[in-house]
Amino acid sequence: MTQVTESAVDIINARVPGYKDLQMILVNQEGIIEQILPMGTVGAHRFTSAIDVTGDWISLGGVDLQINGALGLAFPDLTTENAHILQKITKFLWDVGVDGFLPTLVTTSVEKIQRSLAVMADIIPSQQAGAKILGVHLEGPFLNYQKRGAHPAEYLLPLTIDEVKRVLGDYGAIVKVITLAPELDPTGEVIPYLRSLGITVSLGHSQATSAQAQLAFELGATMVTHAFNAMPPLHHREPGLLGAAITHPDVMCGFIADGEHVSPTMLQILLRASYQEKGLFLVSDALSPLGLPDGVYPWDSRQIQVKNGTARLADGTLSGTTLPLLVGVQNLVKWGICDVETAILLATDAPRQAIALPGIAKSKPANLLRWHWDEVTKELTWQRLLD
Repeated sequence: MTQVTESAVDIINARVPGYKDLQMILVNQEGIIEQILPMGTVGAHRFTSAIDVTGDWISLGGVDLQINGALGLAFPDLTTENAHILQKITKFLWDVGVDGFLPTLVTTSVEKIQRSLAVMADIIPSQQAGAKILGVHLEGPFLNYQKRGAHPAEYLLPLTIDEVKRVLGDYGAIVKVITLAPELDPTGEVIPYLRSLGITVSLGHSQATSAQAQLAFELGATMVTHAFNAMPPLHHREPGLLGAAITHPDVMCGFIADGEHVSPTMLQILLRASYQEKGLFLVSDALSPLGLPDGVYPWDSRQIQVKNGTARLADGTLSGTTLPLLVGVQNLVKWGICDVETAILLATDAPRQAIALPGIAKSKPANLLRWHWDEVTKELTWQRLLD
Protein backbone atom coordinates (compact mmCIF):
# COMPACT_ATOMS: atom_id res chain seq x y z
CA MET A 1 0.00 0.00 0.00
CA THR A 2 2.81 2.46 0.83
CA GLN A 3 4.21 4.41 -2.08
CA VAL A 4 7.46 6.35 -1.97
CA THR A 5 8.06 9.49 -3.99
CA GLU A 6 10.94 11.92 -4.36
CA SER A 7 8.95 14.39 -6.44
CA ALA A 8 5.92 16.60 -6.04
CA VAL A 9 2.73 14.59 -5.85
CA ASP A 10 -1.04 14.83 -5.64
CA ILE A 11 -2.68 12.52 -3.13
CA ILE A 12 -6.20 12.11 -4.43
CA ASN A 13 -9.50 10.68 -3.22
CA ALA A 14 -8.41 11.02 0.39
CA ARG A 15 -10.55 11.20 3.46
CA VAL A 16 -8.92 13.69 5.82
CA PRO A 17 -10.08 13.73 9.45
CA GLY A 18 -11.80 17.02 10.17
CA TYR A 19 -12.62 17.67 6.48
CA LYS A 20 -15.85 16.90 4.65
CA ASP A 21 -15.97 14.74 1.54
CA LEU A 22 -12.96 13.53 -0.44
CA GLN A 23 -9.88 15.73 -0.65
CA MET A 24 -6.71 16.02 -2.64
CA ILE A 25 -3.50 16.89 -0.85
CA LEU A 26 -0.82 18.62 -2.91
CA VAL A 27 2.70 17.89 -1.62
CA ASN A 28 5.71 19.69 -3.10
CA GLN A 29 9.22 18.34 -3.71
CA GLU A 30 10.33 19.45 -0.26
CA GLY A 31 7.69 17.26 1.34
CA ILE A 32 5.51 20.22 2.37
CA ILE A 33 1.73 20.33 2.03
CA GLU A 34 0.88 23.06 -0.48
CA GLN A 35 -2.89 22.71 -0.42
CA ILE A 36 -5.73 20.53 0.82
CA LEU A 37 -8.65 20.91 -1.55
CA PRO A 38 -11.95 19.12 -2.23
CA MET A 39 -11.75 16.70 -5.12
CA GLY A 40 -12.89 18.34 -8.33
CA THR A 41 -11.88 21.88 -7.30
CA VAL A 42 -11.81 23.94 -10.49
CA GLY A 43 -8.42 25.43 -11.30
CA ALA A 44 -6.55 23.52 -8.62
CA HIS A 45 -2.84 23.13 -9.33
CA ARG A 46 -2.11 19.51 -10.20
CA PHE A 47 1.30 17.87 -10.09
CA THR A 48 2.32 15.29 -12.69
CA SER A 49 2.51 12.44 -10.18
CA ALA A 50 -0.54 11.21 -8.26
CA ILE A 51 -1.32 8.63 -5.60
CA ASP A 52 -4.94 7.54 -5.57
CA VAL A 53 -5.75 6.35 -2.03
CA THR A 54 -9.28 5.33 -3.08
CA GLY A 55 -11.12 6.71 -0.08
CA ASP A 56 -8.62 5.71 2.62
CA TRP A 57 -8.02 8.09 5.49
CA ILE A 58 -4.92 10.31 5.43
CA SER A 59 -3.58 11.91 8.60
CA LEU A 60 -0.42 13.14 10.22
CA GLY A 61 1.45 10.66 12.38
CA GLY A 62 0.66 10.29 16.04
CA VAL A 63 1.89 12.46 18.90
CA ASP A 64 2.47 10.68 22.22
CA LEU A 65 2.37 13.04 25.20
CA GLN A 66 3.03 10.33 27.78
CA ILE A 67 5.63 7.67 27.04
CA ASN A 68 8.06 6.49 29.69
CA GLY A 69 10.64 4.71 27.57
CA ALA A 70 11.23 2.10 24.88
CA LEU A 71 13.72 -0.52 23.68
CA GLY A 72 14.76 -1.22 27.27
CA LEU A 73 15.56 2.39 28.21
CA ALA A 74 13.45 4.17 30.81
CA PHE A 75 13.79 7.90 30.26
CA PRO A 76 14.64 8.63 33.94
CA ASP A 77 17.68 6.37 33.41
CA LEU A 78 18.96 8.44 30.50
CA THR A 79 22.69 9.27 30.69
CA THR A 80 25.35 10.47 28.28
CA GLU A 81 26.54 6.87 28.06
CA ASN A 82 23.21 5.43 26.87
CA ALA A 83 21.97 8.47 24.93
CA HIS A 84 22.59 6.59 21.68
CA ILE A 85 19.62 4.38 22.57
CA LEU A 86 17.40 7.45 22.49
CA GLN A 87 18.30 7.92 18.83
CA LYS A 88 17.20 4.32 18.19
CA ILE A 89 13.96 5.03 20.06
CA THR A 90 13.14 8.01 17.83
CA LYS A 91 13.59 5.76 14.78
CA PHE A 92 11.50 2.99 16.35
CA LEU A 93 8.67 5.39 17.23
CA TRP A 94 8.69 6.78 13.70
CA ASP A 95 8.35 3.22 12.41
CA VAL A 96 5.28 2.66 14.63
CA GLY A 97 3.60 5.80 13.32
CA VAL A 98 4.62 8.46 15.85
CA ASP A 99 5.77 11.86 14.55
CA GLY A 100 6.59 13.41 17.93
CA PHE A 101 6.60 12.61 21.62
CA LEU A 102 7.23 13.88 25.12
CA PRO A 103 9.70 11.62 26.93
CA THR A 104 8.07 11.22 30.32
CA LEU A 105 10.07 11.23 33.55
CA VAL A 106 8.20 9.50 36.34
CA THR A 107 8.88 10.19 40.00
CA THR A 108 12.49 9.59 40.96
CA SER A 109 15.29 11.49 42.70
CA VAL A 110 15.92 15.11 41.78
CA GLU A 111 19.43 14.09 40.77
CA LYS A 112 18.17 11.58 38.20
CA ILE A 113 15.59 14.04 36.87
CA GLN A 114 18.31 16.65 36.41
CA ARG A 115 20.62 14.16 34.72
CA SER A 116 17.94 13.10 32.23
CA LEU A 117 16.93 16.70 31.53
CA ALA A 118 20.55 17.63 30.87
CA VAL A 119 20.91 14.89 28.24
CA MET A 120 17.59 15.88 26.64
CA ALA A 121 18.67 19.52 26.52
CA ASP A 122 21.75 18.49 24.52
CA ILE A 123 19.85 16.24 22.12
CA ILE A 124 16.72 18.27 21.35
CA PRO A 125 18.40 21.08 19.33
CA SER A 126 20.21 18.64 17.02
CA GLN A 127 17.51 16.09 16.22
CA GLN A 128 17.67 14.47 12.82
CA ALA A 129 15.45 11.75 11.34
CA GLY A 130 12.81 9.94 13.36
CA ALA A 131 10.08 10.98 15.74
CA LYS A 132 10.82 14.41 17.21
CA ILE A 133 11.28 15.04 20.91
CA LEU A 134 8.81 17.89 21.48
CA GLY A 135 9.85 18.55 25.07
CA VAL A 136 9.68 16.64 28.33
CA HIS A 137 6.73 15.54 30.46
CA LEU A 138 7.43 15.42 34.20
CA GLU A 139 4.94 13.00 35.75
CA GLY A 140 5.73 13.87 39.34
CA PRO A 141 7.29 14.14 41.81
CA PHE A 142 4.45 16.38 43.08
CA LEU A 143 1.86 13.63 43.44
CA ASN A 144 -0.58 12.59 46.14
CA TYR A 145 0.82 9.74 48.23
CA GLN A 146 -2.57 8.01 48.28
CA LYS A 147 -2.76 7.99 44.49
CA ARG A 148 0.91 7.44 43.73
CA GLY A 149 0.26 4.12 41.97
CA ALA A 150 3.63 2.70 40.91
CA HIS A 151 5.52 5.92 41.70
CA PRO A 152 8.05 5.35 44.54
CA ALA A 153 6.86 7.10 47.71
CA GLU A 154 10.35 8.03 48.88
CA TYR A 155 10.80 10.50 46.03
CA LEU A 156 7.49 12.36 46.29
CA LEU A 157 7.91 16.06 47.09
CA PRO A 158 5.71 18.81 48.52
CA LEU A 159 4.19 21.08 45.90
CA THR A 160 5.84 24.46 46.46
CA ILE A 161 7.47 26.94 44.11
CA ASP A 162 10.84 26.35 45.78
CA GLU A 163 10.61 22.59 45.20
CA VAL A 164 9.47 23.13 41.62
CA LYS A 165 12.49 25.36 41.00
CA ARG A 166 14.75 22.70 42.49
CA VAL A 167 13.35 20.00 40.21
CA LEU A 168 13.41 22.12 37.05
CA GLY A 169 16.86 23.51 37.70
CA ASP A 170 18.22 25.09 34.54
CA TYR A 171 15.98 23.02 32.26
CA GLY A 172 12.53 24.60 32.59
CA ALA A 173 12.64 25.61 28.94
CA ILE A 174 12.48 22.00 27.72
CA VAL A 175 9.73 20.88 30.10
CA LYS A 176 6.49 20.97 28.13
CA VAL A 177 4.05 19.30 30.56
CA ILE A 178 4.07 18.60 34.28
CA THR A 179 1.61 16.31 36.06
CA LEU A 180 0.78 17.29 39.63
CA ALA A 181 -1.84 16.89 42.35
CA PRO A 182 -3.33 20.38 42.83
CA GLU A 183 -4.64 19.71 46.35
CA LEU A 184 -1.02 19.63 47.56
CA ASP A 185 -0.74 23.40 47.07
CA PRO A 186 -3.17 25.27 49.32
CA THR A 187 -1.57 28.60 48.34
CA GLY A 188 -2.62 28.30 44.69
CA GLU A 189 0.73 29.77 43.62
CA VAL A 190 2.38 26.90 41.79
CA ILE A 191 0.10 26.50 38.77
CA PRO A 192 0.29 30.20 37.75
CA TYR A 193 4.07 30.04 38.24
CA LEU A 194 4.38 27.04 35.93
CA ARG A 195 2.13 28.67 33.35
CA SER A 196 4.37 31.76 33.45
CA LEU A 197 7.20 29.47 32.33
CA GLY A 198 5.13 28.20 29.41
CA ILE A 199 4.64 24.76 30.99
CA THR A 200 1.29 23.01 30.48
CA VAL A 201 -0.13 21.81 33.80
CA SER A 202 -1.85 18.44 33.85
CA LEU A 203 -3.70 17.15 36.92
CA GLY A 204 -3.14 13.56 37.93
CA HIS A 205 -2.21 11.09 40.67
CA SER A 206 -4.57 13.18 42.72
CA GLN A 207 -7.35 13.04 45.29
CA ALA A 208 -8.71 16.42 44.20
CA THR A 209 -12.40 17.08 44.65
CA SER A 210 -14.44 18.64 41.90
CA ALA A 211 -14.12 22.04 43.60
CA GLN A 212 -10.33 21.70 43.94
CA ALA A 213 -10.05 20.69 40.31
CA GLN A 214 -12.20 23.61 39.16
CA LEU A 215 -9.94 25.99 41.08
CA ALA A 216 -6.89 24.45 39.44
CA PHE A 217 -8.47 24.96 36.01
CA GLU A 218 -9.19 28.59 36.88
CA LEU A 219 -5.53 28.97 37.86
CA GLY A 220 -4.39 27.67 34.48
CA ALA A 221 -4.32 23.84 34.45
CA THR A 222 -5.56 22.59 31.06
CA MET A 223 -4.94 18.85 31.05
CA VAL A 224 -5.62 15.66 32.98
CA THR A 225 -3.20 12.72 33.01
CA HIS A 226 -4.52 9.22 32.12
CA ALA A 227 -8.23 9.73 32.84
CA PHE A 228 -9.72 7.34 35.42
CA ASN A 229 -6.31 6.09 36.54
CA ALA A 230 -4.78 7.34 39.82
CA MET A 231 -7.75 9.55 40.72
CA PRO A 232 -11.08 9.08 42.54
CA PRO A 233 -13.76 7.36 40.47
CA LEU A 234 -16.74 9.25 39.15
CA HIS A 235 -19.41 9.45 41.84
CA HIS A 236 -22.94 10.74 41.52
CA ARG A 237 -22.53 13.11 44.50
CA GLU A 238 -18.84 13.99 44.10
CA PRO A 239 -17.78 14.01 40.44
CA GLY A 240 -14.18 14.62 41.48
CA LEU A 241 -11.27 15.60 39.28
CA LEU A 242 -12.42 13.63 36.25
CA GLY A 243 -16.00 14.86 36.40
CA ALA A 244 -14.79 18.44 36.59
CA ALA A 245 -12.45 17.89 33.67
CA ILE A 246 -14.74 16.21 31.17
CA THR A 247 -17.40 18.88 31.61
CA HIS A 248 -14.92 21.75 31.21
CA PRO A 249 -14.71 23.11 27.64
CA ASP A 250 -11.05 24.16 27.95
CA VAL A 251 -9.57 21.03 29.55
CA MET A 252 -8.26 18.00 27.66
CA CYS A 253 -7.91 14.53 29.16
CA GLY A 254 -5.36 11.97 28.09
CA PHE A 255 -6.44 8.34 28.24
CA ILE A 256 -5.03 4.88 27.61
CA ALA A 257 -6.84 2.45 25.32
CA ASP A 258 -5.09 -0.83 26.03
CA GLY A 259 -8.14 -2.49 27.58
CA GLU A 260 -6.41 -2.87 30.96
CA HIS A 261 -6.05 0.63 32.37
CA VAL A 262 -9.68 1.44 31.62
CA SER A 263 -12.43 -0.94 30.50
CA PRO A 264 -13.83 -0.34 27.01
CA THR A 265 -17.25 0.37 28.55
CA MET A 266 -15.84 3.20 30.67
CA LEU A 267 -14.00 4.59 27.65
CA GLN A 268 -17.31 4.68 25.80
CA ILE A 269 -18.83 6.60 28.70
CA LEU A 270 -15.83 8.96 28.67
CA LEU A 271 -16.24 9.78 24.99
CA ARG A 272 -19.99 10.22 25.25
CA ALA A 273 -19.69 12.47 28.32
CA SER A 274 -16.91 14.68 27.00
CA TYR A 275 -16.53 16.88 23.97
CA GLN A 276 -15.48 13.87 21.87
CA GLU A 277 -12.06 14.42 20.28
CA LYS A 278 -12.10 18.09 21.32
CA GLY A 279 -11.70 17.16 24.96
CA LEU A 280 -9.72 13.91 24.80
CA PHE A 281 -6.50 12.54 23.39
CA LEU A 282 -4.83 9.15 23.35
CA VAL A 283 -1.53 8.38 25.10
CA SER A 284 0.40 5.14 25.21
CA ASP A 285 1.84 5.43 28.75
CA ALA A 286 4.31 2.88 27.39
CA LEU A 287 7.19 1.71 29.57
CA SER A 288 10.78 0.87 28.65
CA PRO A 289 10.01 -2.67 27.34
CA LEU A 290 8.05 -1.08 24.46
CA GLY A 291 9.47 -2.76 21.37
CA LEU A 292 10.71 -5.78 23.34
CA PRO A 293 8.99 -9.16 23.90
CA ASP A 294 6.99 -9.98 27.03
CA GLY A 295 9.07 -10.91 30.07
CA VAL A 296 10.52 -9.55 33.33
CA TYR A 297 12.36 -6.24 33.12
CA PRO A 298 14.05 -3.83 35.57
CA TRP A 299 12.09 -0.72 36.50
CA ASP A 300 13.98 1.75 38.75
CA SER A 301 15.00 -0.42 41.73
CA ARG A 302 12.15 -2.88 41.11
CA GLN A 303 11.03 -5.28 38.41
CA ILE A 304 7.97 -5.38 36.19
CA GLN A 305 6.30 -8.34 34.57
CA VAL A 306 5.17 -7.66 31.02
CA LYS A 307 2.48 -9.97 29.68
CA ASN A 308 0.39 -9.37 26.58
CA GLY A 309 1.57 -5.78 26.50
CA THR A 310 0.59 -4.95 30.11
CA ALA A 311 3.21 -4.22 32.79
CA ARG A 312 2.66 -4.85 36.51
CA LEU A 313 4.78 -4.72 39.64
CA ALA A 314 5.38 -7.89 41.66
CA ASP A 315 2.39 -7.05 43.90
CA GLY A 316 0.11 -6.77 40.87
CA THR A 317 0.03 -2.94 40.75
CA LEU A 318 -0.59 -1.77 37.19
CA SER A 319 2.45 0.23 36.11
CA GLY A 320 1.90 0.76 32.40
CA THR A 321 1.72 -0.83 28.99
CA THR A 322 4.11 -1.76 26.22
CA LEU A 323 1.72 -1.14 23.34
CA PRO A 324 2.45 1.61 20.79
CA LEU A 325 0.15 4.63 20.57
CA LEU A 326 -1.60 3.66 17.35
CA VAL A 327 -2.73 0.33 18.78
CA GLY A 328 -5.07 2.49 20.86
CA VAL A 329 -6.61 3.86 17.65
CA GLN A 330 -7.18 0.36 16.35
CA ASN A 331 -8.64 -0.75 19.69
CA LEU A 332 -11.16 2.08 19.81
CA VAL A 333 -12.50 1.10 16.40
CA LYS A 334 -12.36 -2.64 17.09
CA TRP A 335 -14.32 -2.18 20.33
CA GLY A 336 -16.96 -0.07 18.56
CA ILE A 337 -16.30 2.92 20.82
CA CYS A 338 -16.03 5.47 18.01
CA ASP A 339 -15.73 5.74 14.26
CA VAL A 340 -12.46 5.64 12.34
CA GLU A 341 -12.25 9.40 11.88
CA THR A 342 -12.65 10.14 15.58
CA ALA A 343 -10.17 7.43 16.59
CA ILE A 344 -7.52 8.82 14.23
CA LEU A 345 -8.08 12.37 15.48
CA LEU A 346 -7.61 11.23 19.08
CA ALA A 347 -4.02 10.15 18.38
CA THR A 348 -2.97 12.70 15.77
CA ASP A 349 -4.77 16.03 15.94
CA ALA A 350 -6.03 16.09 19.54
CA PRO A 351 -2.64 15.66 21.27
CA ARG A 352 -1.22 18.37 19.04
CA GLN A 353 -4.07 20.63 20.11
CA ALA A 354 -3.35 19.86 23.78
CA ILE A 355 0.14 21.37 23.49
CA ALA A 356 -0.74 24.03 20.92
CA LEU A 357 0.78 22.40 17.83
CA PRO A 358 -0.86 22.70 14.40
CA GLY A 359 -2.66 19.78 12.82
CA ILE A 360 -2.64 18.76 9.17
CA ALA A 361 -2.59 21.98 7.17
CA LYS A 362 -1.06 23.96 4.33
CA SER A 363 2.67 24.73 4.67
CA LYS A 364 3.24 21.88 7.16
CA PRO A 365 5.43 18.79 6.59
CA ALA A 366 3.61 15.93 4.89
CA ASN A 367 4.41 13.25 7.47
CA LEU A 368 1.38 11.30 6.41
CA LEU A 369 -0.21 8.02 7.41
CA ARG A 370 -2.60 6.09 5.20
CA TRP A 371 -5.34 4.29 7.15
CA HIS A 372 -7.33 1.49 5.54
CA TRP A 373 -10.57 0.09 6.94
CA ASP A 374 -11.30 -3.43 5.71
CA GLU A 375 -15.05 -4.00 5.67
CA VAL A 376 -14.60 -7.76 5.41
CA THR A 377 -12.15 -8.33 8.26
CA LYS A 378 -13.29 -5.27 10.23
CA GLU A 379 -9.65 -4.30 10.75
CA LEU A 380 -8.05 -0.86 10.67
CA THR A 381 -4.46 -0.80 9.41
CA TRP A 382 -2.03 2.00 8.66
CA GLN A 383 1.22 2.63 6.78
CA ARG A 384 3.39 5.66 6.21
CA LEU A 385 2.57 7.10 2.82
CA LEU A 386 5.55 9.13 1.58
CA ASP A 387 8.34 7.74 3.74
